[in-house]
Amino acid sequence: MNPLAKQLNETIENENPYVYAMLSSLGKQIYFPKVGILSQSAEAKAKAGKYNATIGTAIENGQPMHLKVIQDTLSAYDPKDIYEYAPPAGKPALRTAWRSKMIDENPSLAGKTFGVPIVTNALTHGLSIAADLFVDAGDSVIIPDKNWENYELTFGIRRGAEMVYYPLYNEEGTFNADGLRAALFAQQGKGKAFVVLNFPNNPTGYTPNRQEGNEIVSAIREAAEAGINVVVVTDDAYFGLFFEDSLQESLFGQLSDLHERVLAVKVDGATKEEYVWGFRVGFITYAGKNEAILSSLEQKTMGIIRAAISSCSHPAQTFVLRALNSPEFHEQKMEKFEIMKGRANKVKTVLDSGKFDESWGYYPFNSGYFMCLKLKTVHAEELRQRLLEAYGVGTIALSDTDLRVAFSCIEEENIEDLFNLIHQGVKDLEKAAVK
Repeated sequence: MNPLAKQLNETIENENPYVYAMLSSLGKQIYFPKVGILSQSAEAKAKAGKYNATIGTAIENGQPMHLKVIQDTLSAYDPKDIYEYAPPAGKPALRTAWRSKMIDENPSLAGKTFGVPIVTNALTHGLSIAADLFVDAGDSVIIPDKNWENYELTFGIRRGAEMVYYPLYNEEGTFNADGLRAALFAQQGKGKAFVVLNFPNNPTGYTPNRQEGNEIVSAIREAAEAGINVVVVTDDAYFGLFFEDSLQESLFGQLSDLHERVLAVKVDGATKEEYVWGFRVGFITYAGKNEAILSSLEQKTMGIIRAAISSCSHPAQTFVLRALNSPEFHEQKMEKFEIMKGRANKVKTVLDSGKFDESWGYYPFNSGYFMCLKLKTVHAEELRQRLLEAYGVGTIALSDTDLRVAFSCIEEENIEDLFNLIHQGVKDLEKAAVK
C-alpha cells in the first residue's frame, strides 16, 4: 500500500475507527499524490517567476492560448478563468461560495463540523465517488422502492452492492421510517449499511415533513447505537424546490454529528438548483468531528477524481461562481421557484378535481420536479406507448401501475391538457381491452 494511503488510513482510524471500517478496499488504497505533476506544478506556479515549464497547457502573450472563435462567445470572462485546468478539488472560490450557501440555506448546520465542498462532475459523479470510497461487493445499499434507477447502476453494477429496498410510503401515505429502520437492523450481521436519502424524491416528488425527518434521524441513530456503522448520503439533487409544509433543508445538518458510527455525506449541485443541467457542476461534502478526519476523506476524494477524470470543467465552475456572486441571483432564482411551484400546485388542482379518479390515484408529492400516478385499470408501459404513438405525449413507466410525470417541463397553462390526454390514453386502452 502506498505510504500516503497508509498515512490517511491511520489518521482516519485514530480519529474514528468506525469511519475507517466503513471504507471500501478501494477507499483504503486510494490517495492523492502529493509528490507528482500536480504538486510540482502548483509549486512552480507559486515560485517560477521567469519560466514555468511544468504543466500541459499552452501560453501565449501571458494568457492561456485560445481560439478567437471560442473566446468571442465568452468575452465576458478572463481566459485564465475558463481555459486553464481547474484544481482537482475544484475552483477554491466556488467551493467557499457553495459552503456559505449551504450554511445560509440549512440553519441546522450552525456549529457543526463539516468540510469544504469538493466539486464533482454533477451529482452522479458525487454518488459514484461515495460508492467507490465506501461500498464493496456484498455491502448493503438501502434505498426506497421508488428510486432513481441510476442507483442500481452506480452501487449495484459498478460496485457489486446488494440493493436493499423498503417501501417509501407507509399506509398513511407518509414516509415509511419503520421500513427504513427494519432495513437498517437487517444489516446487524454485516455491521455496516450504506443509506441513500433522496429528498425531494425522484420519481415521486416527495419530501418528508419535520416529524418524519426526526423519525428518519431516530432510525439511523438507533441503528448506530445497535452497533451498525452507517454511511448516510443525502442526495439533494432537487434541494430548495419545497412547495408545501415539508422539511425546508437537508437532513445532512441533523446527521452531521448524530453518532460516532454515522458518517454523513452530502451530494448536491447547481444542476437542478440553479437550472444549469448541462454545466455538470456538483459537490460532495463530508461531516466529521474534526479537521483531521475531514482532510483525510477529502484527500481520498481528490485521489478518486484524479484517477477518473483529473478535474472538472473550469468554465462551468466559473459560470456558476459568477451567478452565485451576482446581486441579481436570489431574485432571479425566486422567480423560477415560483414558476415551478405554480406548476406543482396546478397539477394538484387538476388531479383533485375528481374527473380522473376512476383511472388513477397519485402518490403524495410536495416538491421537486416530478409526481407519480398510480394507475387502476391499465398497464403503465402500455399507456406510455399509447400516449407516444397517438398523442405525442412522453411519460415514464416505472412499474405495472406507476407512471411518472415531470411537471417541471410543462408550462402551467398546458398541465390540464396534459392530464386530459393521459386520461384519453387510459380510455383508449380500456376500450381496446373490451373488444
